[in-house]
Amino acid sequence: MTNRYLVSRSRFIAAAPEAIFDVLATPALHSVIDGSDTVKGAQPRGPERLSLGAKFGMEMNILLDYKILNTVCEFEEGRRIAWRHFGGHIWRYLLEPAVDAAGRPGTTVTEQWDARHVPARILLRLLGYVRRHPANIEQTLAKLDAYMSSETASSTGSAPDQLR
Repeated sequence: MTNRYLVSRSRFIAAAPEAIFDVLATPALHSVIDGSDTVKGAQPRGPERLSLGAKFGMEMNILLDYKILNTVCEFEEGRRIAWRHFGGHIWRYLLEPAVDAAGRPGTTVTEQWDARHVPARILLRLLGYVRRHPANIEQTLAKLDAYMSSETASSTGSAPDQLR
């Protein structure tokens, strides 16, 4: 059974789950991988790395600039991370070690937008979020893949020039 309030997409990325998790657990990198182009940057007073219960703010823009405070609500090092804000919907990433068809080791990354338990979820649908999120999630996974490929290619472990 499908549920329109749970949008989920997966992609194989040729990187270790721990390396991908490090990117997802670093709020300063969220704007680099965001496929919706609404995440503009991390607020400066938040944690450098996320953990269960951590609160972190993001600079956002959907027609107007605004700030949003998120709380990490699921956390399993190297495997699962999720956060929510006052609206109640959850952004979740699930990481599963995998091997692609060519035998390359990597990770199946699943990103989910979960609004199944949001009391006012009908508003999210009326505002178009349910319709837009599949493409945005696919773009986020593509950007995460490109970021991880650039990290692997550089093999220095340092951030790309755009993040310095």
